[in-house]
Amino acid sequence: MIYITGDTHGDYDDFLFRMKQTNITRGDTVIVCGDFGFVWNTPYEKNVLTWLSNEPYTIAFIDGNHEDFDLLKTFPVMKWRGGNVHRISGNIFHLMRGQRFQIEGKSFFTFGGAYSIDKKLRQEGKTWWKEELPSNEEYQIASKTLEQMDYTVDYVLTHTIPTFAIRQIGVSPDPHDAELTGYLEWLFGKMQYKMWFAGHFHINKMVQNKIQILHDHVVLLK
Repeated sequence: MIYITGDTHGDYDDFLFRMKQTNITRGDTVIVCGDFGFVWNTPYEKNVLTWLSNEPYTIAFIDGNHEDFDLLKTFPVMKWRGGNVHRISGNIFHLMRGQRFQIEGKSFFTFGGAYSIDKKLRQEGKTWWKEELPSNEEYQIASKTLEQMDYTVDYVLTHTIPTFAIRQIGVSPDPHDAELTGYLEWLFGKMQYKMWFAGHFHINKMVQNKIQILHDHVVLLK
């Protein structure tokens, strides 16, 4: 079984609470739509990663804007379920940008990242990284992947959402995010998929019955 949820921000108690609301068991997979927050260079997060590594299910996450990207890059890159990942531990994987994954017979396209509106309150290299937004190389990787899959996938996984969807939830799009959210809007019109899952906005809301924004809800894919 595959479960999908929103930002966890390194909150271990909240993560376990969410999992207790499900029937997740050995061999299942939970996917976090960005701002995972457990890969962070503090003693607490290091301990939490050890605890999470003992869970009997797989934990996969795309990156959001609140990740320690310097630390993420230190983990080995490997192929997992058809796409490139950073392997954090035996059961924890960072799903890299512009990849296609095949998990339990379902296909996923991943493209993490977003702009931090609280950037001015953070310190570069410690609590904020420029890698929060995709690079030109990552856009190119995504283009190649999308062409190979003929722009068709079961599920899209991103952290932020297309520009029009931001407006529909009553938020003013940030110009600093325009390249990414504009790209996602283009993908919305170009791709064929069943459902698009995202996080970032700390709400649980559906947009046009095609984009499901998740915060603390957990969705079971059937």
